[in-house]
Amino acid sequence: MTDLLYSEAESDLRAAVRSLLAGRAAPADLTARVEEAGAHDPALWKALATDIGAAGLLVPEKLGGHGASHREAAVVLEELGRAVTPVPYLTSSVVATETLLAAGAGDLAGELAAGRTVAVLAVPLSAGPGHEPADTGTVTGVADAARADVLLVVRPDGLYAVDAADATVTPLTALDLTRPLATVTDGGGGTRVADAATARAAVRRGLLAGAGLLASEQLGVAEWCLEETVRHTRERHQFNRPVGSFQSLKHRMARLWLEVVNARAAARSAADALATGSPEAPLAVAVAQVYCSRVAVHAAEECVQLHGGIGMTWEHPAHLYLKRAKADQIALGSAGHHKDTLAGLVDLPAPA
Repeated sequence: MTDLLYSEAESDLRAAVRSLLAGRAAPADLTARVEEAGAHDPALWKALATDIGAAGLLVPEKLGGHGASHREAAVVLEELGRAVTPVPYLTSSVVATETLLAAGAGDLAGELAAGRTVAVLAVPLSAGPGHEPADTGTVTGVADAARADVLLVVRPDGLYAVDAADATVTPLTALDLTRPLATVTDGGGGTRVADAATARAAVRRGLLAGAGLLASEQLGVAEWCLEETVRHTRERHQFNRPVGSFQSLKHRMARLWLEVVNARAAARSAADALATGSPEAPLAVAVAQVYCSRVAVHAAEECVQLHGGIGMTWEHPAHLYLKRAKADQIALGSAGHHKDTLAGLVDLPAPA
């Protein structure tokens, strides 16, 4: 039987990341900074990536990493989701790192593990597992490209590591300001790190790991929204009673709690399947994405609605969670994409 409970090491890692974010990246403070280049804080990234060592969790010790697993990386993403933290962890420390490891580019993966370099795979944020990059030289909707030192560019003859300064990166206006998007135009040059066949397999691996661990970020978003909604409805009074004591609101929050519990099981299952190299990993990832993306959006919508008028204001961070949840809903493959994948894996007709 697979043990999906958090280990002591995972709980300690969670405590360290949560303490860091509480002191330096509280959601209430983020609303005032979110329009400033996505509120990216290089000092916060250094503390997370280097001081805590989160950037090297997926990198083997012989390459300078910590030799941990996707389960530990999932814990980090849960906490980053709880704080909608504007750092390139998913894009660099998960997707790009997994791609490089699968491509056999251990030296560059080691630089990412040390936190000295941020790398981004130059594919659209919406690209899910199985995505085949188009040979156009220009890619739109690349997440965190403006924060990258190195861009991993797929060309017909393989995968190249290109200095970001040698490419044209044009920022776009994104719904989720904490995860900025850009259009990347390949300027040529760079170092080839894998041939064409290896590159295709490496990109598939990177996107699969990204989609699987994105479910943990979505879980973190949903958990914060539920906890904040319960807190608010306990403190907000109408007719001399906490509004959370009203039967209809109790039912809505109870339903949401059950959804979050199920989302945790799905996200943990995907992380464990990736960590153990299970042949069922594509199935677990598809299930997690189909379910967790919907739960995150539902939790964020309930958070906005049950906060009443204050939930609609810019000053309250609820809108940041709703935007992250909506952006994540189509990130690394939409629910429809993953349903099609799931249908093929279990040999059933896909939903119409």
